[in-house]
Amino acid sequence: MAGGKQTARQKMINLMYLIFIAMLALNMSKEVLSAFGLMNEKLTESNVSTDARNAAFMEGLNEKVSEQPEKYKPLRDKAVKVEALAKDLNGYISNLKADMTKGLEDPKQYEVMDKGDYLDNHFFTPAGPSAAGNEFLSKIEGFKSGVNAILGDGYPEITDGIGKDFSVDKVENKDGIKQDWLDYHYKGFPLVASLTKLTQMQADVKKTENEVLSAMLSGQLKSEVSLSNFEAIVVPEKTAFFSNEQFKGKIILGKKDKTLKAFKVTVNGRDLKPESMQEGQTILSFPAGGVGQRTIKGEFQFKEGDSIIKIPIKSEYAVIPKPNSAVISADKMNVVYRGVVNPMTISIPGVPNITASAPGLSKKSGSSYNMNVTTVKSREVSINVSGTLNGQKISDSKKFRIKDIPRPVGTVRGEDGAIKMTKASLSNSSVGAILPDFDFNLKLRVSGFKIKIPGQPTVRVSGNKLNSRAKSALKRAKRGESVQIFDINAKLASGSAYRVKKVSPVIVELTN
Repeated sequence: MAGGKQTARQKMINLMYLIFIAMLALNMSKEVLSAFGLMNEKLTESNVSTDARNAAFMEGLNEKVSEQPEKYKPLRDKAVKVEALAKDLNGYISNLKADMTKGLEDPKQYEVMDKGDYLDNHFFTPAGPSAAGNEFLSKIEGFKSGVNAILGDGYPEITDGIGKDFSVDKVENKDGIKQDWLDYHYKGFPLVASLTKLTQMQADVKKTENEVLSAMLSGQLKSEVSLSNFEAIVVPEKTAFFSNEQFKGKIILGKKDKTLKAFKVTVNGRDLKPESMQEGQTILSFPAGGVGQRTIKGEFQFKEGDSIIKIPIKSEYAVIPKPNSAVISADKMNVVYRGVVNPMTISIPGVPNITASAPGLSKKSGSSYNMNVTTVKSREVSINVSGTLNGQKISDSKKFRIKDIPRPVGTVRGEDGAIKMTKASLSNSSVGAILPDFDFNLKLRVSGFKIKIPGQPTVRVSGNKLNSRAKSALKRAKRGESVQIFDINAKLASGSAYRVKKVSPVIVELTN
């Protein structure tokens, strides 16, 4: 196209070539801008899913706190602090993104987001970062240092990840020159690219919150199965004994395991005989002593790996001249539950015939009773007991708390929480619901649920397995995506009209 004298026609052809090349460059630029926009939408959608998982984690943690406050409240307090830091940084970024796109008629018109003027003026001055730029850096540093301070030294993998994801140290550019982090990531970039980077930072914030919650809960569960957390419980045959009567009872562990057997037990300074140490329990038999309050002290010794775990034994019992109060104990717990039949043992030591009354209480035989408080509206119920000994009337009363059946947990293939499996396994697995750590062996029947696959509409399913529509949507899912199974409808398999609480969702990460 160059050299020599050109005709008017040749000049026109050359000009058309130039216009054609410019149009190609313009179209490619628009495609890149659109690609950034679509990536931003995908990240935003993923963030919504992560928010749902984090909310489910917190709801489950709050439920644990209501049941076992001493064990789970410290974890919940840390989780709340991390949640507050995450909300602060996430909210700041959301406001910044809103200001960046305020002047656009359509926030999804990515082809016009090719200028970087907003952040160039907002974050930078000729002398360096502006006040707003320094505030942005301070927010990132505040989140990083705040979370690390809460976690301490107990979660090195998480703190290392936070250090990498939220580092604002200088960055080496393609020319090998050290460049300020803010300049490297946000100076001179198209608006849509900066918008996508900010959305990615929000994803990192939510991911960090999720990792913290998961690590703290899994650490607590691991601690619970250790022998160091078992408690020795003295269970007398009865809670009061006559003077000169033989004390009889047994010692069991709080987490009873028939495969568990101590290799040494000491009680009141005396080593028990080997035959006293049976599977899951230790049999006691010694003189009760004179009238008054008596103490039982000692320790269990168990072998755990190369270590000896010592569990202290400490209990008291009363030796009395004659029965003067009723003994009422719940066979399962110190509470009674709605929706189930609660087995009760009610007796007055030394009194053969007694009368016990309470709403929903019925006698089986001897000292065994059943109690059904499903229709009782109050939060407490009193059991009144009376009997006669040597012409004297003995009576007593005791209150029991009434609680609802705990919130069920959803399962896939019998696993709950956040799990991993293949699409094929998920497609053929059953969705269920369980009551973990509940003292009654209740079966739940699932009649339906919803399944959400990223990028696809939520599918409602009847029954406990994926239908054809859900399987079709699952086939389009990608490896590493998280599938949510929620709004699980569950009822007691016994056919009871009692309505169980809302079932916790299940998150399945696809492995292929």
